[in-house]
Amino acid sequence: MDGILVIGSLNMDMVIHVAEIPKVGQTLLGRLQGYVPGGKGANQAYAAGRLSRTRDAVTMLGAVGDDELGAKLKNNLAGAGVNTEKIATAKSVGSGLAVIHVNRAGNNSITVLPGANFECGEAFIRRNEALISANKIILLQMEIPPEAVFEAIRLGKKHGCTVILNPAPAPENILDEILGLIDFITPNESELEAIAGLPVTDDHTAAAAAEKLLCKGVKNVIATLGKNGALHMSSGAPAAFYGVEDVKRVDTTAAGDTFNGAFAVGLLEGMSVAEAICFANKAATICVTRPGAQSSIPSRKEIS
Repeated sequence: MDGILVIGSLNMDMVIHVAEIPKVGQTLLGRLQGYVPGGKGANQAYAAGRLSRTRDAVTMLGAVGDDELGAKLKNNLAGAGVNTEKIATAKSVGSGLAVIHVNRAGNNSITVLPGANFECGEAFIRRNEALISANKIILLQMEIPPEAVFEAIRLGKKHGCTVILNPAPAPENILDEILGLIDFITPNESELEAIAGLPVTDDHTAAAAAEKLLCKGVKNVIATLGKNGALHMSSGAPAAFYGVEDVKRVDTTAAGDTFNGAFAVGLLEGMSVAEAICFANKAATICVTRPGAQSSIPSRKEIS
């Protein structure tokens, strides 16, 4: 197959527009935008499928419930050119669901009900070792059990894959052993701060936090910095910052996922790391100008 294998979550997103993100104890009236296919894993697979020049270059590995939501999630990915044959159907639990509040500025807060996603444990990953070995790039997030993510990283490196970890949501702990197996870790500002244990308030502090992860063995840190673009650091090289076009942000829900899917596509197609970051920045910039998760992800024609 020699393509991109995305291992992770599939959720149906219930998107609610509010004036402001609710505070503790606060009740607000909102407007339901609708139910939109999402989940960090599925979003990244969808983005990679939409942006790839080759159909079926992207495979999704995860689980949905035996319900209407699960069928819609799979069909939506297939429509983007993603191979969905390896998505398992869980009989005992329903499909994952996420409740997303989006404020007037386009920022969001998300509560995830994992459902079938937590059926993707270590044993599930090991049963799919042959699939991992058949792909060139493995793209992971943290919305399935952490032990399963770490096992996938181990197996990915065992078979010579390029491993990309988007540590979202930020895990409580990643062993140095695992960090040393990661080719690219792609946190946003808050995730970088949580994993490195250092405050991230500007370019200088972001670089310092990235340096700490490099010292733990990660080969490359690519931090997404919202409207400030992205930071790339690798061992022995100075920090490189990549700016983005200033646009009106409508909804940032899938921006990071779009970046990750696009970055993986860039690497698969032989782009340099710098070229792949620029490609990913363009895709994410378009994404934030539109509402929704997968519905906001651009096509390859819009990037080229």
